[in-house]
Amino acid sequence: MSQDPWLQIYDATCRLAQEIAENIHERNRQQRTGGNPAKINMTLRALLQKLKQNITQLRERLLRASSSRRMMQSEADRRQNLVDDLVTREKHLNATFKGEISEPEPSRSMLMSGGVSGDAMANPWLINESEETQGLSFGEIKQQQQRIIEAQDAGLDALAEVISRQKMMGREIGNELEEQNEIIDDLAQLVDKTDDRIRSETRRVKLVETKSASCGMLVVIVLLLIAIVVIAVWPV
Repeated sequence: MSQDPWLQIYDATCRLAQEIAENIHERNRQQRTGGNPAKINMTLRALLQKLKQNITQLRERLLRASSSRRMMQSEADRRQNLVDDLVTREKHLNATFKGEISEPEPSRSMLMSGGVSGDAMANPWLINESEETQGLSFGEIKQQQQRIIEAQDAGLDALAEVISRQKMMGREIGNELEEQNEIIDDLAQLVDKTDDRIRSETRRVKLVETKSASCGMLVVIVLLLIAIVVIAVWPV
């Protein structure tokens, strides 16, 4: 797995800050020896602008990653501390470049004891590292970051599995609801048909009752007519 792009930008930004510090040191040396630092000043302005852009990019990438919860909160806080350190270093380099503060120098006791290495002499801007990375090489820091990323990936895989199971359960519940809805629709249709039959039978019964009543009246009238006729023709 390739290195985290955020860490690649961070490493490049740290190297850029180191380069700026060394150039400021060289610029100041030329000024002390009567040299012309105009060219190196132009280079420093461009490098300081690039440093500012890199820090902005780191901050924006970290904000997006934190908002989308693609990393653990502890790792997001740790990276935010790294960005804050770079911001502090960038302000210090800018102030030193403008002459607002003097270039830090190794202490006399360190010089007398020989406790300052050549790198420290070339780069007097030494920033205290966090306890997590003190004594670690770049390779070890990358490995540490790799382990953190792998742990995050494992957590994301577990979360994805849980979400997948919940999605499957939701799909099964949806299918069950569709079947229940179909059963309810069939019952509704059956009830409608039964209701229509009841209404039809009710109308038929009413019609029969009406016909029966009519037939009864007709019989009565016929009997009355027969009686009248019999009475009329019956001899007195």
